[in-house]
Order: sequence, then structure tokens, then C-alpha cells
Amino acid sequence: MRKTYLDNIRWITVVIVVFYHVIYMYNAEGVRGVVGKITNLNKQYYDVFQYMVFPWIMLVLFMVSGVCSKLYLDAHTNKEFIKSRTVRLVVPSTIGLFAFQFLQGIVNAGLSGASGTGDIPLFILIPIFLASGTGVLWYMQLLWLLSLLLVPIRKLDKDRLWNLCARAGLPVLIALVIPMYLAAQVLNTPIIVVYRVGYYFAAFLIGYFVLSHDEVVEVLKKWFLLFLGLTLVLGAAFCWVYFLHADPPANYAEKPVNRSVLFVTFGYAACMAIFGGMAKYADKSNAFTQWMSKRSLGLYVFHYLGISSVGLYLAKPGYVSAPVAYLLSAAAGFLGAYVLFFIISRIPGYRWAVLGMKGSSTAKEKVTKNEPDPAEGEAK
Repeated sequence: MRKTYLDNIRWITVVIVVFYHVIYMYNAEGVRGVVGKITNLNKQYYDVFQYMVFPWIMLVLFMVSGVCSKLYLDAHTNKEFIKSRTVRLVVPSTIGLFAFQFLQGIVNAGLSGASGTGDIPLFILIPIFLASGTGVLWYMQLLWLLSLLLVPIRKLDKDRLWNLCARAGLPVLIALVIPMYLAAQVLNTPIIVVYRVGYYFAAFLIGYFVLSHDEVVEVLKKWFLLFLGLTLVLGAAFCWVYFLHADPPANYAEKPVNRSVLFVTFGYAACMAIFGGMAKYADKSNAFTQWMSKRSLGLYVFHYLGISSVGLYLAKPGYVSAPVAYLLSAAAGFLGAYVLFFIISRIPGYRWAVLGMKGSSTAKEKVTKNEPDPAEGEAK
């Protein structure tokens, strides 16, 4: 049976990512590479939204990807798995940089001040544009690496650990926060802080070995209110310590905050609450959820271009007021992404380079056959 709640977790999370990036573009916390503060407020209290969602939005996507990897591998060989992941994840984040995402690189370079003067030669700017164009595609690059690492682990395990994890009850699910915390301390890349190999690999493996069991999901459904309560308490504490009480607010995206006990426990509890709550109340679909799910790939890949373009060309020069900048950024994030996806997903060859979508079927088939996000195929 199709695990519809996984589809719903993914598209809803991607929508939250869009709103997060709108707030992030004009944040007053000193996060680099964006426009930054454009208001006259002493403190942008709505910036707390970043602290409310950052510890779990990508974490839950890696857990979902782990679950879907198990579902895919149950019906395909390791070779087919790697081939599929290479097309779906590597092609858009490598060839796609030359085919389309260099545009994102130009905007990102403008935001960071690496372009706009005649002092930088073109042969230096081009690599900068390509590297900066990676943007949100870091998730796809890291997920491909984790998928490669999974294959030898799967061969060694031969489902022994996986079968054992079916017995995971509430104590085990709570205790898993310990390896998550330990993993958060290792294999963190400097400067580009999003490539947290240890942390996200632990989440990916928990998805594969633990959350892929229906029995475990039933436990999460039963204890949903417990994990929801923990999430609210830990989330409130995290926001208070690092945003409301801190002066100035701490940078939530870098160490030591992103390796702290509060960061990890809040993020992990939120993921458990999301899995339990969505499996319990949202394991169903309708025309709207199906529409959103089929287009979450395009929304994820293209949304940041619209947001950042409004930031660079309208908000940064002061051509629009702060409220208008926020509204235009949100509109450009959603509408721009859907329009670009609608067009590019219908161009044979080009859609393979930019989105990792194969085939040359009709326009209708190109949308209906599209995988619902950049991570995995259908959650069956």
C-alpha cells in the first residue's frame, strides 16, 4: 500500500522551507549570503520562525528519504538503486549547474558581493557562479553520498539489524536521540555548514532501519501526544535560549548552536512527532495534496531563485518597502517555481539535465510520472 503520509510530510515540509527562506533572506541575525535586515525594527521577532523550524525541516526529509530507500530497495537491486539515485540526484546538482542553476549562482554571488564590479575577471566569476548555483541542491548531493554509503551497509547487514529494529518501542525511540547527538558532533564541514554528513547520515539510517517498520510507526502514533509535548517544550526552550533571551540572537545555523543538546533534542523530537502525527491523521490524499506532492520537486529546486532575485534586485536597492519585499519574495518563491517547473518538465533532454527527469512522453505524463520530491520515488 502507498504510504501517503510520507508524501504529505515531504510536500508540507518543502512548503515550510519556502517560507523559511523568505524570512531567512531578510533575517537580522547575521546569517551570511542574504540581503539581511531591511526593516527599522530593533528586533525582528518574527525571525523566531527560523529557530522554530530549522532544527528539523531538513532532518525530517533525510529520515523520509531513509524510509523510501528501504521501500525502493525491497523491489529493486542495489545497482538499480544507485543508477536511479545518480540520475535523480547527481545530474541536477552537477549538469544542472551548467544548464540552469548558474542563474542562481549569479544571484547568490550578487548577494554576497562577489560580482557587480569590473575587478573580478570573467574566468574567475564563472566558477563562482557555478559553485554558488548549488544552493538548495546541497541536499541532493549529500543524499546521493548517503545512498552510496547505504549499499555496503545493506550488504553487511542482510536485514539482520533491520529485522531487529522492528521491535523498537518507546524507550528505544527516545534513546535514539543519543546517537543523533553524537553524530551531530562529527563530519561537519567548515564554512559551508549545511553538509553535516554525520548528523544527516544518522537520520537517514534511522529512517531506513527503524521508521520503515509499520510496527514502529504504530508506536509513534500511539505516543504522538508525548512527542508533540516534548517538541513544544524543547522548541520553546530553544527559541528562548538562542533568540528571545540572547542579545544578540545566536546564529542557529552554525556551531555551537547546531551541535547543542537543545538543537538536537528539539529537532529529533519534532521528527518523531511529525512521523507519528502524519501517519495517524494524514495518511490520506485528495486532489490538492496529490497536486502539491507531484510538484514538490519543482517547488524545492526552483523556489529560491525567485526569493533571492526579489531580494537582490528589488529589496536590497530599496526599490520596495519591507512588507512588499516579503510578500513579493513569497509570491516569487511559489509562483516562479511552479512556472519554471511547468515549462522545464516539458522539455525533453533539458528536463533530464535540470531535474533528473527522463523520458519524452506527453506533457501530462511528464507531470503525473514525476517523483514527488528530489529525494525519492513514490512512497509505496
